[in-house]
Amino acid sequence: MMSPASEVPLDPRDARIRELEAQLEEKDDTLAAIRRGDFDAIVVEGPNQERLVYTLENADRPYRVLIEQIQEGAFTLSTDGALLYCNPGVAAMLGVLPDQLIGQPLHGFVDPREHPTLTQLLVEADDIGSARGELCLRTTAGAYLPTYVSFSRLRRGDGVALLCGVFTDLSEQRQHLHELAEANAQLKAQGEQRERVEEALRQAQKMEAIGQLTGGIAHDFNNLLTIIRSSTDLLRRPDLAEERRRRYVDAITDTVDRAAKLTGQLLAFARRQSLKPEVFDVNERVRHVTDMLGTIVGARVRIERDLHPEPCCIEADVSQFETALVNLAVNARDAMDGEGTLSLRIQCGTGMPAIRSHRADTGTYVAVSVSDTGCGIAPELVERIFEPFFTTKEVGKGTGLGLSQVFGFAKQSGGNVGVESATGRGTTFTIYLPHAQNTISVVEPEALPARGVQRDNGRGQRILVVEDNAEVGAFSTQLLQDLGYVTTWAARADEALLILSERRGEFEVVFSDVVMPGMNGVEMARQIRRLYPGLPVVLTSGYSHVLAEDGRHGFELLHKPYAVEELSRVLRKVMTRRSRISTSPA
Repeated sequence: MMSPASEVPLDPRDARIRELEAQLEEKDDTLAAIRRGDFDAIVVEGPNQERLVYTLENADRPYRVLIEQIQEGAFTLSTDGALLYCNPGVAAMLGVLPDQLIGQPLHGFVDPREHPTLTQLLVEADDIGSARGELCLRTTAGAYLPTYVSFSRLRRGDGVALLCGVFTDLSEQRQHLHELAEANAQLKAQGEQRERVEEALRQAQKMEAIGQLTGGIAHDFNNLLTIIRSSTDLLRRPDLAEERRRRYVDAITDTVDRAAKLTGQLLAFARRQSLKPEVFDVNERVRHVTDMLGTIVGARVRIERDLHPEPCCIEADVSQFETALVNLAVNARDAMDGEGTLSLRIQCGTGMPAIRSHRADTGTYVAVSVSDTGCGIAPELVERIFEPFFTTKEVGKGTGLGLSQVFGFAKQSGGNVGVESATGRGTTFTIYLPHAQNTISVVEPEALPARGVQRDNGRGQRILVVEDNAEVGAFSTQLLQDLGYVTTWAARADEALLILSERRGEFEVVFSDVVMPGMNGVEMARQIRRLYPGLPVVLTSGYSHVLAEDGRHGFELLHKPYAVEELSRVLRKVMTRRSRISTSPA
């Protein structure tokens, strides 16, 4: 063991560090003793032999300055909830001097309605050491001040627990929230006012469209009725020559056909027409249409077509599809003033882009485009071109229903119509229709139309006529009797079912209107098909939402107004089919 005399002397720097560490430890111990209350003060000798006095006030002075100058209100509570200390922030919030607060219970400065909240916060802070919440203080002037309060438990050396707290004034924050709420309410009111204005504008536009629609219908139908009325008046003349009588009858027939076409176009626009969907190859139908477009658009219009190399099928009404193409071709011819290039193009398996207010659809569609090299459409008119009776053509050169038919057909068939146009550079209309599997529908060939109306067409076969309109029912039964059929008339579907039940096996055909009170014609036809599987039903309607939504439901459909020859042909067709089925070997 080495003797003290043999110890290695410390380096001067290490010795100085140890000296400073000892002084620091001594000062920390001194301050801790003062804070504990072990001494009132300690006197030490400074580096220049001056006397330095350390007291609690000197030791904690920086903290006191901080507490006294902060904007928040800091305070200390005794175990019974009395204020032991308050900084100027608390006094400023309550509007009293700090000395007047000492010894007062905190509950006395809190809104009485929130006393339970304050009690709960104090209990929570005493139990778990801290608590936070919102309190509304009541000032000496009677005003109320919203604050956020935070309590913390503090234990002294003698084991007595005190609560320290801090108040944060929320007045400015609440004012901001109030202003935001007012601004939000104002924006909401402005939004509601804007919605009312927009609704009024939409209503005005709707009424304008209805006025334009009704005006156009009235104009066209009055023209048609003028021809019919004049022709019927002339037919009443006893000395009318046979040739002129035939001419007036033909004029009435042609006018009725035009009226039926007009209503069909209106129903197409409204997507309420009764379609006859079938699966067909678009290539074949476009080829068929373009073969006959030459006579429609004229020799000076060059027709180009770009067909798809493989069969491309859709399920739609063939007649309406071809009519839509013809309408687009006629518009293209007029836009080119009878001279230019008309192009038809088919794209199979494409998506449908966003069109006007409708979002894009990533499904599989067939796109049929019709393009021209004409004058184009002004941008401000593009949104109106599908409106019924809206046309940019001269008076007498267009009804304004062609594009309405195209739009209505496409929408009712599950697609849409897009348009791209540039003034002076032409227009392209594209019909998007859902793509269908390549299974072509097999359509049963129809019987040839009758050559005139013969008295013995019916050959005494019995028909049950179901029609709720007395005038139409009387006319229909008389018409069928003139064709040689024996008729029974029922005014309602339930009456017809009762007749069939009582006179089972007596009728060859049921001829019924679709729109009737109570059970409609389609529902009745389904009942008949279930109860009497071999009894054919022929439906007739000018318009029915049931047919517009679901088609013919598997029954023969005769559109009103129908010709006598057409009625005779359909009846012979269903009866021939029934006879063929009943005589076929089992």
